[in-house]
Amino acid sequence: MSIRRTGGTTALDRLKTQYDRDLRCAECGYVDEEGEWQARTTGDRVDYRHLCPSCGAVERRTLKLKR
Repeated sequence: MSIRRTGGTTALDRLKTQYDRDLRCAECGYVDEEGEWQARTTGDRVDYRHLCPSCGAVERRTLKLKR
């Protein structure tokens, strides 16, 4: 039995792919068809961020990693 994975090689890549499917701005409702979430890590957390090109609102999602 094989496992089919799409959207990246790591769990964090696959999570970003899921986030990229949800690009509707919570503030103005604009759907950013061309956009994507940006990811940064500090070692103990991963911050995902999306900037709405229509109204400039920033949506953030943060994962805290245990060591």
